[in-house]
Amino acid sequence: MSDTSQTPAKSNAFAAVFLDHPASVDETYLQHMRFAFTFAFWLGLAAAAALVHAIIPTLCETTASRILKRLHARIANRHAH
Repeated sequence: MSDTSQTPAKSNAFAAVFLDHPASVDETYLQHMRFAFTFAFWLGLAAAAALVHAIIPTLCETTASRILKRLHARIANRHAH
């Protein structure tokens, strides 16, 4: 015989880890993953631009700040809905 008394707890734990937060922003898990990966890509690009600018100040003068402003606007618009 199997113990089915823990099935709801496992299901709730799965939902808590993978589904609850995406649902709180009205997204599926995969939609949220795509948004987060895209966000991470642009953050990485901004970090790289800032690093280049730190070494050679005449390069990428506004790149990082423009990316961050655009990302901030995406987050603000996302939570406004």
